[in-house]
Amino acid sequence: MNKVRFGIVGVGVMGTGHAKSFLDGKVKDGVLSAVYDIEPTQTEWLKDTEVKIFNSTVDMFKSGEIDAVLVATPHYFHPPIALEAFSHKLHVLIEKPAGVYTQQVREMNEAAAKTDSIFGIMFQQRTNSVFQKMRQMVKDGELGEIKRTNWIITNWYRSQAYYNTGGWRATWKGEGGGVLLNQCPHNLDLWQWICGMPNKVTAFCHEGKWHNIEVEDDVTAYVEYPNGATGVFITSTADAPGTNRFEITGNKGRLVYENDKLEFMRLKQGEREFNEENKEMFGAPAHKRELIKTDGSFPAHPGLLAAFVDKILGRGEQIAKGEEGINGLMLSNAMHLSSWLGKTIPLPLDEELFLAELRKKYR
Repeated sequence: MNKVRFGIVGVGVMGTGHAKSFLDGKVKDGVLSAVYDIEPTQTEWLKDTEVKIFNSTVDMFKSGEIDAVLVATPHYFHPPIALEAFSHKLHVLIEKPAGVYTQQVREMNEAAAKTDSIFGIMFQQRTNSVFQKMRQMVKDGELGEIKRTNWIITNWYRSQAYYNTGGWRATWKGEGGGVLLNQCPHNLDLWQWICGMPNKVTAFCHEGKWHNIEVEDDVTAYVEYPNGATGVFITSTADAPGTNRFEITGNKGRLVYENDKLEFMRLKQGEREFNEENKEMFGAPAHKRELIKTDGSFPAHPGLLAAFVDKILGRGEQIAKGEEGINGLMLSNAMHLSSWLGKTIPLPLDEELFLAELRKKYR
């Protein structure tokens, strides 16, 4: 195999974008061969191309026309379509989030582990050189042991007109959540990818606070990590203008991402060591402000697609394995559950309890 033939399931906003990436030649050795959408009108623009339009996922998966499936449907359908594709020995790349509840996603992950298929998730923000640099600095110990994390991510204002564009949008049955499931999966993934998973979550999710919707549009969450570090995650779709500021404070300094820049306030002596040795009443560790440079690359969706193709062709490593999608989803599930029950939620999550409470929201 020197080309990977893709079939896209779901040709809405995201599916159309991915289709155009293939058709415009942005994915080296990736070819769009087939599509399916439950709404035939969504695929009409492809009728004059060589892309084959199918009437069902079963027909497309059995056709022999594709090697890999890209799932770009509403959230609830990601796991079942992936399971069906695995049964046909196809490679699978799903859009974010991995699903709506971790129990469903865990079943998908277990099925993936039983196949030889390559499984990926569209966490294209991991291709951003700034976030890659943040992760590397944490892994290399430049910050020392993490003490605190903070992410305020409110720079995606949405008016009521946005929520009125689709009946499935911003509903428990259709989308499974609000800002945490729609806008924040990338941030929740990056938060844990860079800083690790917390072991306790306490959250306040305000449903329909700023919009006429039934799901959350304003969230403040507090987390604790196994080493005693703490973190805060704040998000909303009603702040104008919004903020996107990500801070990681460690024993050796503070790393800040804001306005597409990365700054490190590097301590000349670790805070814990300084605290032990300092004799001055108001003494504080000296620091040096550094602007951290990267190569500026951010290949985004086409870059992640190309890496997925490379992995299938045996010449590279994945940027985001599909199995890792459960981590950020567990955080959002825990935030919802904490808010619904009014208490702190330990991780790993009680998946059956979450699903029972989610079903109450359906009703």
